[in-house]
Amino acid sequence: MIRRAPPKIRAELYAHVNAATVASLVAFRCLTTKTIVVEGTQWSYLRLGGGPKTILFLHGMGGAYDIWWQQIEALKDRFVIISATYPPLSSLRALGRGLLGILDQEQISRVHLVGSSLGGYLAQYLMAEAPGLIEKVILGNTFPPNDLIARKTRIQGTLLPLTPESMIMARFRKTILTEIYPASNFSELVKAYLLEQSYGLMTKAQFVARYRCVIDRFAPPKLDELGIDALIIESTNDPLVVEELREKLKATYPSARVHTFPDGGHFPYLSHPGEYTALIEGFLVR
Repeated sequence: MIRRAPPKIRAELYAHVNAATVASLVAFRCLTTKTIVVEGTQWSYLRLGGGPKTILFLHGMGGAYDIWWQQIEALKDRFVIISATYPPLSSLRALGRGLLGILDQEQISRVHLVGSSLGGYLAQYLMAEAPGLIEKVILGNTFPPNDLIARKTRIQGTLLPLTPESMIMARFRKTILTEIYPASNFSELVKAYLLEQSYGLMTKAQFVARYRCVIDRFAPPKLDELGIDALIIESTNDPLVVEELREKLKATYPSARVHTFPDGGHFPYLSHPGEYTALIEGFLVR
């Protein structure tokens, strides 16, 4: 089954975003997307571009397939691109099975992984579970397997299923405005995109399921033994991935290269799209 992503945006949220950037996002959302059912769950994804190598983009907890659109548009002439929106699945295994189903449907047997936040965590899981699938991996603003997040969010996580969607999204908006937006150097695009997700593009079911995936556990892969090159992208002022987790990630994958944004916040691919795209391209084509 094939559908079209809705081309409209909530224009009032993007009032202070560069007009050309908004027009680019609107046009991107008009591209034809595909759907596939894997183990009874429907997935929506985009396949675009061409080239001998494939990039699988993995978004974070507050994103969707189109959050990477600036990188996708810049790289589509050199790579096949796959980018999917996660349905409400509450385990990394279920997300991984769905993504493997998409790749099988598209007859893709090897990929570069580019993941941020939850997407970077999911990329680590895929390396552990399907190492033969992966050529190179970029782990952006993410964390390794840990119990710190689960401990810190134990009460909130327990209450999430019982909390009304309006309250969950209101809390998400507060985090956007008080933490994420300032850390992005007050990027209007970061604010607008995430607020739009909170106003109906992301459901409570997706939010709760993604939280469950964030605290899901697995044994981290040993990159040296697997022969997978990795690049870690981090920000010193990331409000959602604390320094303890950033350091733990680098200790977990000591062979990985590291690039640090001094002021990238949690979404440098939105707030610094040109620099972020150059990092991706420079690492993957070497």
